[in-house]
Amino acid sequence: MLPNNLNTGPRVARYLIFLSFFHYNLVTGSSKKDLQSDDAMNVASNSQLDLRQIVFGIQSQSNSLHVQRAERLRASLLQQATDLTENPPVVLFLHTLSDNEGDWSILPMLPHFSKTFGKNSSWLVFLEEDTNVKVGELLGVLAKFDGTKEWFLGKPLHDEESTIIHHYAFAENPPQFKYPDFSAGWALSLPLVRRLADRIRDEPLKSDFTIDLKHEVALYIWNQGQGLRLTAVPELCTELQDSPRAPHCATTLSAPAPACGEAVGKEDVFVAVKTCQKFHTERVPVVKETWEQEASLLEYYSDYADPSIPTINLGVPNTERGHCGKTFAILKQFASGAVPVTKWLIIVDDDTLISLPRLRALLGCYDASEPVCLGERYGYGLSQGGYSYITGGGGMVFSREAVLQLLQSGCKCYSDDAPDDMVLGMCFNALGLAVTHSPLFHQARPEDYARDYLSHQVPISFHKHWNIDPVAVFNSWLREGAPTTAPHQPDKTPKTEL
Repeated sequence: MLPNNLNTGPRVARYLIFLSFFHYNLVTGSSKKDLQSDDAMNVASNSQLDLRQIVFGIQSQSNSLHVQRAERLRASLLQQATDLTENPPVVLFLHTLSDNEGDWSILPMLPHFSKTFGKNSSWLVFLEEDTNVKVGELLGVLAKFDGTKEWFLGKPLHDEESTIIHHYAFAENPPQFKYPDFSAGWALSLPLVRRLADRIRDEPLKSDFTIDLKHEVALYIWNQGQGLRLTAVPELCTELQDSPRAPHCATTLSAPAPACGEAVGKEDVFVAVKTCQKFHTERVPVVKETWEQEASLLEYYSDYADPSIPTINLGVPNTERGHCGKTFAILKQFASGAVPVTKWLIIVDDDTLISLPRLRALLGCYDASEPVCLGERYGYGLSQGGYSYITGGGGMVFSREAVLQLLQSGCKCYSDDAPDDMVLGMCFNALGLAVTHSPLFHQARPEDYARDYLSHQVPISFHKHWNIDPVAVFNSWLREGAPTTAPHQPDKTPKTEL
């Protein structure tokens, strides 16, 4: 398929601000235009900034687990405001702003933010559900920047090499382009929001696919060099909240591994591997050497019954494009009683690398009685009323309830070679069931993601065998006991996907 110290004295504070700006200019080669002001300084003209001038947008989801996490973050923000004797800020849940399921893609919502908050607010700050915020420190950070000017603030990520998930952008020099790590929080000044909103109204968003939102937002704001670059803010961090490096941070992260009680049992997860005859000797042995041993219930579904593996022929011919026919046959097999009854179904490709113990730990966070469709979320046509879907290569996880509701709806493939993940997204969208995103699933290889982005994850899956040793990748990133920040080796080989 198609294809991250308010106690400093005033003089020292001004000096540190100058140094941070000089470093940013040196590293990025920013021009005066990029620095957004004639004097190229973060003028602390709004040092009296208070919380009423900040709108917090929590990048929330409708699944009950994620609603609870968003509510916990909102409660923390409001309690800290009370402790600071500040008036409470506005705190929004993105998934509740409208009936459009694609509001998570943010750009289509900028006209709404501009109209609603453009006159009385200075900053729009976006947070992920698991971002911890020290509100007083964040106020101090934002007060360093003139809120009457245009700013795009965050913790910068960059690509070491051009990558498929970013359509090989900036192929000549990938590290030159910086985009925000959403986990650290990121901010837009309202003057920038107003200008972007006007642009969106005048020139409707045209991109069909939303694949890596943080990169695509930065690209839109940069606007082929006519707009703004991301300004690095050291106090926006992805350090763990108890890290010795965290005291200088205004934002931090909770522990990287899910902590929701007991993992679901092996017998609660049925694993379906999609394969075909031509990959029986190439890809299936990798699965058997790496992660198959962690599965209690697993079957290989193919276009050819090979007893040596064994594989099951579903009677659906192999197709070169999508695999909708095969995937829907698997869903029917799962619901029919032909396989052991389990709470969860995971469908993976034969070139997916996955940690089943980490997946079972994550599933311990979710209620299997709800219709859950979980994985890495992509979007199609979100600015024109499109839909979200779980991209297949990273693994698609379904609760039994989700499978039953899907099949009972009568939704089906329009052709056997239709893209299965996108058709499933259309079906769930028609049912009014939102898919649930987890950044721990990955449609591409470790080499295709920013090193700093992966450094604060305990990943569950990666996808593709091309130009890598898949067994080595599994052992480095996903095998139990592997370090959670495995070394990242940039890919120097030609970029041709098999």
